[in-house]
Amino acid sequence: MKASFDLVILGAGAAGLMCAIEAGKRGRRVAVLDHGDRPGKKILISGGGRCNFTNLHCRPENFLSANPHFARSALARFTPQDFLALVEKHNIPYHEKTLGQLFCDGSAKEILAMLLAECAEAGVAIFLNQHIQRVEKEEVFLVNTKASGFLAPALVIATGGLSIPKMGATSLGYQIAEQFGIAIQECRPALVPFLLEQSDQQDWCDLAGLSAEVIASTGRQQFREKLLITHRGLSGPAILQLSSYWKESEAISVDWAPEKPALTSLLATNTRRDANAAKATLRETFPARLADRLVDLATPSRWTNAAIQQLENRLHHWPFDPDGTEGYDKAEVTAGGVDTAELSAKTMESKRIPGLFFIGEVVDVTGQLGGFNFQWAWASGAAAGRCL
Repeated sequence: MKASFDLVILGAGAAGLMCAIEAGKRGRRVAVLDHGDRPGKKILISGGGRCNFTNLHCRPENFLSANPHFARSALARFTPQDFLALVEKHNIPYHEKTLGQLFCDGSAKEILAMLLAECAEAGVAIFLNQHIQRVEKEEVFLVNTKASGFLAPALVIATGGLSIPKMGATSLGYQIAEQFGIAIQECRPALVPFLLEQSDQQDWCDLAGLSAEVIASTGRQQFREKLLITHRGLSGPAILQLSSYWKESEAISVDWAPEKPALTSLLATNTRRDANAAKATLRETFPARLADRLVDLATPSRWTNAAIQQLENRLHHWPFDPDGTEGYDKAEVTAGGVDTAELSAKTMESKRIPGLFFIGEVVDVTGQLGGFNFQWAWASGAAAGRCL
C-alpha cells in the first residue's frame, strides 16, 4: 500500500525535522521517514547531553566546503537568532558557554521535544523503523520501505553523514545521490581525535587525561583551545577543530605556551640552569607531569643561552606526525558529501533533478566545533522547507 504526500523527508535528525516544520507550516503534507526507533538520536548525545544548538558568532568562514560561499545564502536567511527565538518560545533555559556557544541549561531532550512539538503543530507525520529498500522517480518520487511505499513530488535527503555508525549512520544519502548521477566530494571523518605513531604514544599517552590550552596548527589553519592527551593520541577542542583541515601524512604543530615566553626566567644571570630548574619554571604554567615530560623530551646537552632559546622555540613549535585519526567511530561529523555545485544555494534543490533536495550533513558543508553544524542543519533545512 502506498501513501501520498506533498514531500517525503528521509532522516529525522536536526535538518530533516527543521525542513518538516517549515514545510508543514506552509500547509504541505509532510512525511518524515527514519530507520531508527526514535528521532533525533544525535541531537540527544550532542554537547555532552546538553545540545550545543547554535553559535552566536556564526559566519560562512566557520564552514569548510569545496565552495566556501555556498552556505552564505542559507545562513543569512535562517540565523542563530531565528533558532533562539524558537528556543525562547518554548521557554527552554539556555546559557552561553564560551566563544558564543549556546547550550541548554538542562537536557538536549528539550530541543528534541521542541522540534517534535513544532512538527506535531504543523501536521507532520513521522514514521520510524522505516528501512529504505528503493527510491525511484517517474512522475513523482516513490520511496519503498520493507513495510510500505511513499509517493511525493518532492524528496528531501537529510540522512546525515557516516559519523558514529553505532548511532545508525549509513551511506544512504550518498547512494541516492549517485543513483541520480549527482557528484560527491570525497568524504572523510572530521572533528575527530588524532592517533599518534607508536613511538609518540610511548612518549605521551601515559599522560592520558592531561590537558592544556595551546595553539594547534596545520597548513594555514590554527586554533587556540584546549588540547587533551588520550590513551592513543591527541584530542580536545583544538585538535578536533584542526582535524577537519588536516591532510593525511601532514605534520601538525603545537604551541604549548601561546603568546608568552615559558623559559625566559632561566636566562637571568644568577639563575640556576638545569633540567630541574626548567621543570620548575614550566610547572607554573602546566600540570607537573606535562611540564616534566616537555623538558625530558627536549633536554639540551648544555644549558647555554642559545640552548635555552632553542628549547623555548621548541615549546612554541612542537611537531607531531599523526598516524591517522580515530575514524568515523569517533568523528562528530563527516566532511565532504554531495557536491554543492549540484545544488541551488537558495533552496538546496538539485539543479538537474527537479524535486530532489539535499540538506544537513550529507551536503559538502562542514562546520567548525561549537554549534556551527547544528546551525547549518537548521539553516539548510529551513531553506528547503520554505520553498516546498
